[in-house]
Parts: sequence; structure tokens; C-alpha cells
Amino acid sequence: MDAQVGDLIQIETKKGKEDGILMPSSEEGILIIKLKNGYNRGFKKEEIKKIKVLEKKEIKKVEIKTEAEKEKTPLLPIISLLHCGGTIASKIDYATGAVSAKFSPTEIKEMFPDIFQAVNLRSRLIANMMSDDMRFGHYNLIAKAIKEEIESGTEGIIITHGTDTLHYTAAALSFSLENLSIPVILVGSQRSSDRGSSDAFLNLKCAVKFILNSDFGEVALCMHENSQDESCLILPALKSRKLHTSRRDAFKAINALPWARVKKEGAIEVLSAYYTKKDKKKKTVLKLFNEHLKLGLLYAHPQMSVEEFSSYDCFDGLILAGTGLGHFPITEMDSLTKEHFRIKDKILVLAKKMPLVMTSQAIFGRVNLNVYSPGRELFHAGILGSYSDLTPETAFIKLGWLLSNFPKEEVKKQWEKNWRGEKTERIKHREDFL
Repeated sequence: MDAQVGDLIQIETKKGKEDGILMPSSEEGILIIKLKNGYNRGFKKEEIKKIKVLEKKEIKKVEIKTEAEKEKTPLLPIISLLHCGGTIASKIDYATGAVSAKFSPTEIKEMFPDIFQAVNLRSRLIANMMSDDMRFGHYNLIAKAIKEEIESGTEGIIITHGTDTLHYTAAALSFSLENLSIPVILVGSQRSSDRGSSDAFLNLKCAVKFILNSDFGEVALCMHENSQDESCLILPALKSRKLHTSRRDAFKAINALPWARVKKEGAIEVLSAYYTKKDKKKKTVLKLFNEHLKLGLLYAHPQMSVEEFSSYDCFDGLILAGTGLGHFPITEMDSLTKEHFRIKDKILVLAKKMPLVMTSQAIFGRVNLNVYSPGRELFHAGILGSYSDLTPETAFIKLGWLLSNFPKEEVKKQWEKNWRGEKTERIKHREDFL
């Protein structure tokens, strides 16, 4: 079939002919078109007699230009916008109904002129991609761009980024940017920026207000506090996670308080004052990632097999996302659990070859390998992570950063260090921990 997604096609079956736009289909053997009335219709491929392309989708060549900056207002502060794509930089393709990353930094600036009228905005394109495609090399590109902007005299940096792996990137930048001197705020949105229900406007507005009116000097996230358009939370980069697929308040602080609340009117309420304050006298140093590392993240589950662990034989490190306090099925209880002995043996073998770090799927709370005997076995075998409260994602990023900046034999010692505040020394009890 010569037809491509977005083409206007005619489908002929024994029941007749139908014209429509060819849509992406997630089901094998099903072809979907969007009819003129806006509805989608599916056809089984074996029932299709003929497909005729009536009109090819117009592919517009997008040329990204570096625009000469508008004349600066000398008294206004400079804020840098680094654009990495994602839903905040997306709009709906109403021909297909799909959402794709399409906005340039300049278009974002033009879409929200009220937000940036109080600053001299400097914008640059890092990538126009969905966050699922991020790799360590992209973290390095962003970190290098941040350092360049800092050296150019910016007051703060906003990074527009997809939400799915926003917390990974926030953690990566926290480790990469040593001695950070200004605020770096990552902003995403759950709804594309051309939708009336988009959260992009408030998230960007609150990020700008926070940079201009606080003494904050770390990496953080700025996302909706709840489903209303009333306020955003400034969330700790190393202690936050996306906990909902689509809600606008999907991000929550984990085992920590948000740094601050920013109301839509601009008022700032500090919720936790234990952050690093900005200091332009500091000299930011880059500690980047090894782009060729092989790291794994393996979740414990019922019916595990030793072959799942064998996949990581040639890796540089592995994060174990255990159940509860940090458990994996390693106890042979009866004839049905003989595989668990082989799993334990394989874990012990891997632990001699590479750093293995235990985390918890429970997300909230702390790993403790000294409560139950299977955990103690893992602890004495050299599994790292006991007493840690890192999420699996932050642990993944920390391990990757340590392996990138220290010899493998030093990683175990360096893991115990609280490098950027990623470990919570004391988790305060809260009735509503969400």
C-alpha cells in the first residue's frame, strides 16, 4: 500500500466506497480512516478490495531559523527558554487527530506574550521531541546549554519538556550541574498548548514569577497543584514523580515537601525553606553522563524467571525495583518456588560484576533490607540502597551519573553520599502523604 498516514484515501469494500484521512492504527489487521464528519471508521484489511490515494498529505518543510532578538529593554531581567519539545510544545493535527511536537521556542513566546512581557526572553532550540526518546546524550546537550546561558548573564532558565520523563531529566540536570548558581525550572503540560484546557499557560506563568521573585537556586519542576487553574507547585527535582497519565496535577513530591506554591496572581508561598539559594558568584561545573552506559531497571513481580536477570549480564549497572521494603522472590519455599533459588544465585553473581541498587515499587517510604532474612541476604551480598528513599527513576539517574564520573569500584562508596539532597534524612509523618 502506497498510502501514508495523513493521505486522503478511498477504500473500496463489497459494501461500497468510503473516503477519508488515513489514521494511525494500533491494531494489527485494522485500517482506520477519519471521515469528513470527524468520526473514525475501521476496516478489516481482508475485507478491503482496493485502496486509492486521492490526495497525498502535504509535507511542509520546516526551517528553523535563529531570529535576531527583538530590541532589549535594558532594565528588564533576562530569562532563558530552552526548548526540548513534548506536549507543552505540541498541537493537535486536526487532519488525523494526533498530537505532535511542532512548536519552536519563538512560537511558544508568541503564543504566551503576556507571560514574557516583564522579561527579556532569550530562547533556543535544544530538540523538538517527545520525552520518551530522551537519552543521556540529550541530558548532556541540555546541561551544556544551561552553562552557556548562565555565562551569558541570564537570571534563570526555563526548560520546556515532555512530562513522561520530566522527572528523569530534572534528576539528571541536578547531578550534572555542580555548584549551580541560578534557578533552572522544568515545565511541561499534560494538554497540548493549542487546547483550551491546556495547563501550559499557568505552568509557564508560575515558573517566570518564581524565577523573578524568589532566591531559589536549584533545579526544580513547576506543574499544576490540582485540577483547577489556581496555582502551581515548585517541586524538588530529585524527589518528584509523575503519578497520573493525564491529570494536570500528575506530579507529586515524594518523601518530601514541595519547595513552594505559586498562585496564578503571582503570590509565592514557601513550603520548605531548605533549598540552595541562588548565588551568581558561584561557578557552575559540568559533570556529564557517559552516553554509552548500559543501565537496567528491573521490577520484581510474581512468576519471575532467572532469564529476566540474564538479560543484564553485559550491563554496567542495574536498579532493582523491589516490592515493599525492597523484596525480590529469592526464597525457595516448596516445589513451586525452585526458580527462586536460581534467581537468588543470579543476583549474587551480578552483584559481583556491577553495582546493583535496591529501590521500592511502593514509591513512598524507605528501603530497609534488614527487616526480613531475604533482605539481609541481599544486603550482605553487596546490594546497595538499604535505608534509601530514592524513587526507582532517581536511583537510575544517580547510578548512571556515578558510573559516568567515578571508577566502578568506587561507586559503592559514592552511592552512600547525599550528593544533591536526593536522600531524605528524616521523612516526616503526614496523614495525607499524597
